[in-house]
Amino acid sequence: MSTIRQGTQGVSLQEQKAAIEQYARNNDLQIIEWFEERETAAKSGRPIFSRMMKNLHQKKASGVIIHKIDRSARNLKDWAALGELLDAGVDVRFAHDSMDLHARGGRLSADIQAVIAADYIRNLREETKKGFYGRLKQGIYPLPAPIGYLDQGAGKPKIPEPAKAFMVREIFRLYATGNYSLDQLVSYLECKGYKNNGSGKITRNGLATILHNPFYIGLIRIRRTGETFAGIHEPLISKKTFDTVQDILKGKRKMGPGRHDFLYRRMFICKTCNRSYIGEKQKGLSYYRCHHCKGSCVREEVFKDEVRWTLQPLQLFPEEIEQISLVVDSMKITRKSEAEKKKEEYLLLKEKTKSRLDRLTDAYVDDTIEKDVYLERKESLLNESKKIDEELEAIDSIDDSLGKKITEQLELLKSLYLSYNMGSDDKKRDMVKKISSNCSVFGKNVELELKSPFKELSNYLVNSYGSPYRTTNRSLEQLPDTQTIRKKKLNKREIRRVYKIISTID
Repeated sequence: MSTIRQGTQGVSLQEQKAAIEQYARNNDLQIIEWFEERETAAKSGRPIFSRMMKNLHQKKASGVIIHKIDRSARNLKDWAALGELLDAGVDVRFAHDSMDLHARGGRLSADIQAVIAADYIRNLREETKKGFYGRLKQGIYPLPAPIGYLDQGAGKPKIPEPAKAFMVREIFRLYATGNYSLDQLVSYLECKGYKNNGSGKITRNGLATILHNPFYIGLIRIRRTGETFAGIHEPLISKKTFDTVQDILKGKRKMGPGRHDFLYRRMFICKTCNRSYIGEKQKGLSYYRCHHCKGSCVREEVFKDEVRWTLQPLQLFPEEIEQISLVVDSMKITRKSEAEKKKEEYLLLKEKTKSRLDRLTDAYVDDTIEKDVYLERKESLLNESKKIDEELEAIDSIDDSLGKKITEQLELLKSLYLSYNMGSDDKKRDMVKKISSNCSVFGKNVELELKSPFKELSNYLVNSYGSPYRTTNRSLEQLPDTQTIRKKKLNKREIRRVYKIISTID
């Protein structure tokens, strides 16, 4: 009998088999069946060993030859089972250990060797456990790398594998939208040709394992014990995205569209009964109707026109965009000073969290709290610490993020109307949700109310420079351009005002 590694290599099993055959020839014994156990003798309930014991109890053989005592049993339960065979008259022999087990002295010597073998395994297990937890406390995952990462050898953290890491990020990003079920995401990954670490298809269970694994946000969770440790490997996703995915998995957030994916599903409310307008297909065209009031249908094009009319005045002149970009540079200095103060606060909070974690560990060591309570509070503190780390990283990159944010908002306003017309349905929905707070329908009249700060921006850009522009029916051909609505460009004071409005856009 041998371990899986020894059995795979074959050398150990071959040597044992040769020694047993030699012993049988020397003692004029006939071997009628071989049992090759590839499970470690430290574990009880081994399948091949159990089958052999069953055959011996059924008297299918008069005895058994085992290579060594420590190959027969490194746990006392299996050794006791062999003792019962001896007591029942079964001839148990060891090819390597020449001792008479039917004699009192031989039996005692065998018992001592079995106990020593069992103690060796217990000590080996404890030392292995110490090394295992030692790595975990260092933030190193001592098991094979999960999909998306590569092993770098013992004592080294896992590193992202570019192709698989991209796939993992894509999995979390898509599932966080709420528009994919697990089965739909499996089909999507299969169509894209993504594979697991074994170059096989990513299954539903495999996908669920990925989505539940906090390793991708920098935490190490041991599933068997429920313990969590802070890892030093590079996270692939943010904690915010991971939390969103967990909420969807637990049913705390609604999944995305059903069988019919209408552009403005659950977005416009009936002013009469305050219920959502429901999309439906009629002669190949999309309509929306309030099924409670049973009013008339409104074509989807009417909704689209209203959105375009609402987006149109939010555009800026090119000269204004250039001036606002200059304001960004001067505002960075003020923001950086504020960021430094905020960073000090978070560093102090991080130190307090670490102190709480140390006190919690001391309380657990002193047996003043239960293990379940300790594990729950430890995981909570590690999550809190991870969130603080993300805040600190955001503060460190405040200059880049501020400039990037304003640039993105300027680009958005510069081509808002065009982006909506050219965008996908998902992008259109996101844009409408981003800018509007109240989308309602009364009869066939569709109304879209901007939310802050888009409402203030629209009022500031348009209402200050002329009379209302909605004097005609809102059809696509009659949509005005920015210059028709606004004749006057912003001055420096107004530019700063617009900058402040834009900077509050999430």
